[in-house]
Amino acid sequence: MPLLDFAVVILYLALSLWYARRLRSGRGVRDYFLTGREAPWWAIMASIVATETSTVTVVSVPGYAFAGDLTFLQLALGYVAGRLLVATFLLPAFFSRDLLSAYQLLAERMGRGMGRAAAVVFLATRNIADGLRLFATAVVLAAMVAVAAESTNAAAPSQAVVLGLAIGAIAAVTLAYTWLGGMRAVIWMDVVQLGLYLAGAMVAATILVARLPEGLAGAWTAAAAAGKLTLFDFAWDLTRDYTFWSGVIGGAVFTAATHGADQMFVQRYLCSRSLREARLALVLSGVFVLVQFALFLGIGLLLWAFYETAAPPGALATITVEGTVRADQVFPRFLMMHLPTGLRGLVLAAILAAAMSTLSPSLNSSAASTIGDFYLDRQRGPDDDARMLRASRIATLAWAVAQVLVALLAVRLSQRVIDDVLRVQFFAGGLMLGLFVLSAILARPTVRAGATGLAAGLVTLTTVTLFTGLSWQWYVLVGVAATVGAGVLAQRMNRDEASV
Repeated sequence: MPLLDFAVVILYLALSLWYARRLRSGRGVRDYFLTGREAPWWAIMASIVATETSTVTVVSVPGYAFAGDLTFLQLALGYVAGRLLVATFLLPAFFSRDLLSAYQLLAERMGRGMGRAAAVVFLATRNIADGLRLFATAVVLAAMVAVAAESTNAAAPSQAVVLGLAIGAIAAVTLAYTWLGGMRAVIWMDVVQLGLYLAGAMVAATILVARLPEGLAGAWTAAAAAGKLTLFDFAWDLTRDYTFWSGVIGGAVFTAATHGADQMFVQRYLCSRSLREARLALVLSGVFVLVQFALFLGIGLLLWAFYETAAPPGALATITVEGTVRADQVFPRFLMMHLPTGLRGLVLAAILAAAMSTLSPSLNSSAASTIGDFYLDRQRGPDDDARMLRASRIATLAWAVAQVLVALLAVRLSQRVIDDVLRVQFFAGGLMLGLFVLSAILARPTVRAGATGLAAGLVTLTTVTLFTGLSWQWYVLVGVAATVGAGVLAQRMNRDEASV
């Protein structure tokens, strides 16, 4: 990699650490995890958007449009609808209590055991999914290093070495500023990172348009002729991904699960100054994500037009496997081959920013759940807050190590990595949302109802995943139905037995 590009990346990482140190949190565990509830709504909105936008998003969404069409945007419509549900029905419950973890609400309603069970599901699935995101970022960086070596006729280092170094470097820097600044550093670094990766995307889009022989109008016309502007797919086929029904309905229920029952997002609302500001941040983040996905899909169409009309024949040969172009690698390859030195470093820093904006809140929220659900009630004495703050940082380190291990083990993934990540989250989302719905609709939910519902949801989703062709975009709805249905039945049976 040219020295200037490398310097830009190193400068970005150094500034991240410097900024986090200025934001250092040391006023106690609630300040460390909740910023003392001082964060403005617009910063929380930006942080929510940045958290949802990992390197997987930045790379795979353009790859989706490059290989297909615009139907991915149907999922984003569901995201907006789901946020409205969460803002209306779930946020008031979180603000009516003094919570550190979302699962403390379940513990209050269904017993400590169920709260901890939900926390275990969150911790396991969140860190698996984000370990995959860390791996995906390393793969992108390894591909970009290989392309840089190819373009300069230099010997490319071993991919295994590059992957290991990339995973270690990203995890180390993200851990450092999360450890130092807590949620305050997470939110304000997310604001910076959102601006950086959007600037990188706009730079790439501008250069793509400039390199097209007939400009933006020509790309639009060619994409329309090739059927790549299809936005809605109204086919009623439960085995297909990205139909209107699976996107909007499945996406809405999924967002209700992630943004209403996932500690990583709930913790963000708890940093708000009021319920009104939390609702504003949540709903507007959905609109922002919709526009952002449209931008990334547009870049994918521009990439397709460029390689169809302007690039030399065989330009994608090195990322073609058995006649199929690896769509996730098209955007990184373009960036390394066609951006000028300096700008290339900026865009590479933007890709790192997208990764870090997801990994840092993941580490902080995992630590918050660990402390709030498993450690908080054990502490007594005058120095408890200092002890919990130390424990919080140790938990942050432990989850960073866990994500690195997942990334190192993730050696075989599909072409669209975003599907693998979302599949894990859709699986867990049904269980989590099911427990929250169960605790809300039952007057006095029992531990038996919660445990039965959780077990039934887990068995049902495992069966559906292994033995049916059902699209993963329906997993949340299936999980919610199984969890709630079994829980209600168990509650009724328990009441009948008690009456006898």
